[in-house]
Amino acid sequence: MKWLFAFLLAAVIFGSAAFFGYHIIVKPELAVRAEQNGEVPEEPRIDVSLPEFQAAAQLRQEGKLVEARDALTTFLQKYSSGLHTEAAKDMLGEVNMDILFSKYPSPEKQEYVVKSGDVLARVAAKTKSTPELIMRTNNLKGTMLHIGDRLLISRPDFSLFIQRKAQTVVLLDKGNFFKRYHLRSVKLPPRQLARITSRVAETLAWRDGKRVGFGTKEYIGSTRWIRLATPGYVLYAEPSSGTPQPGGVPPPPSGLAMAPADVEELSGLVNSKTAVTITD
Repeated sequence: MKWLFAFLLAAVIFGSAAFFGYHIIVKPELAVRAEQNGEVPEEPRIDVSLPEFQAAAQLRQEGKLVEARDALTTFLQKYSSGLHTEAAKDMLGEVNMDILFSKYPSPEKQEYVVKSGDVLARVAAKTKSTPELIMRTNNLKGTMLHIGDRLLISRPDFSLFIQRKAQTVVLLDKGNFFKRYHLRSVKLPPRQLARITSRVAETLAWRDGKRVGFGTKEYIGSTRWIRLATPGYVLYAEPSSGTPQPGGVPPPPSGLAMAPADVEELSGLVNSKTAVTITD
């Protein structure tokens, strides 16, 4: 056994010597040679942003949505191109929607008491919101309002920023990031301008091949389109092998295809005054 102990001791001694010899002598020498040859040695990336990203995710998991929103906003301002930037954008969009589409209290929501003569469309116009947003925020099952009802009203100032090559639709609130949607496909007429300033012209809802109106029973679960004022630009529900004609209508000849749930969600947030910017 003495010989085995002597062997292991020698291995430790020589192994340690080799380790320290490499890191103290060889590695620095290789770095010097690489620098002399104009090469920049690649250093391992340290993920300094991970703890802050995890902390924001933990706040969301605990149901502290406003705190999570603030933490993610700060994170994106600090790490605009970090390892977790894209995931943080997606999470921030989800948190923003969780707050917007619920009675969760937040500083931007104001209470509105329904008065005599109020109808949903009038309340939406008066408060600069949309009927569908008011319904979703307050979990209303129908458009009927009752005197004395207390509604939470959000007053976002939404606009859209569409990137054709990146295939994204970014929803902005007062110019700030709110949520990002991904386009499934882009089919547009040739010779597009590099930058287009447009607006939402109308939102459409389809069921069984017919247009249906907001407030009708057919509207719930209908297929949505968002037509822009610029010819050829329609945000529409992407067909699938199981549903080749969502809503019973063929897709438009040109436009931007989105997941059906995404365009349905987005259609309830925009109106004919929503500004749209389109770029490459």
